[in-house]
Amino acid sequence: MSQSSDSSSNEIKLTKLTTPVGMVVDAILVLGFFAFLYTLLESHVPSNDPKMVILFAGLTAACMSGVFWLAIQMFRVVLSAQMLAKKAKR
Repeated sequence: MSQSSDSSSNEIKLTKLTTPVGMVVDAILVLGFFAFLYTLLESHVPSNDPKMVILFAGLTAACMSGVFWLAIQMFRVVLSAQMLAKKAKR
């Protein structure tokens, strides 16, 4: 199956779906989410040792913040792709 290069209706335009400003906004959101989760999780660590509380609350908040970052990235890319597709239809 070959496609002719002269068909302009089937051309795929490659564009960046993320921007540096978007990445900075995402980083700020993730840091805020980490701080929120860390303060929330501190009281849920079953230990009296402050070092263990810091360790496990921090590791858990970091893991959950990583998932939050992935969710933000997926949302941003899908939203950008949908907006580009809608714009291309017009």
